[in-house]
Amino acid sequence: MPLLLKACPSFESYWLEYLNESYGPDDEQLLYVDLGEFSHHLVRLYKQKNISEFTEVFKVVELLHTDGDDYVKEAATIGLLESIQNVFGNNQIDPEVFTQYLEPVSLDWWRRLNDFWNGISKHV
Repeated sequence: MPLLLKACPSFESYWLEYLNESYGPDDEQLLYVDLGEFSHHLVRLYKQKNISEFTEVFKVVELLHTDGDDYVKEAATIGLLESIQNVFGNNQIDPEVFTQYLEPVSLDWWRRLNDFWNGISKHV
């Protein structure tokens, strides 16, 4: 999350409010839920036509895919990319608008998610 916050400073105030409302002092944070919250922020930005941070955000997503350990890579795909697809789709926004921002490895995982959900492959 620190990398995403650095790439997307507009999320910081939402993030702090979300943390305060969602977690107690001894609660363990749930990364996939947190990434879902970040996806909702991207919807807000997109609806406001404020996409200036998207390039930096998706550079971070690519970095997570290329330099992260297996857990981070999976979170970048299932926790973030899939969340973006679902959150945007549920807001009547074609998630494919993001393909223009995705870098090569992230784009490959995006397509693998699509193939899985379209029944083309049995796994991501």
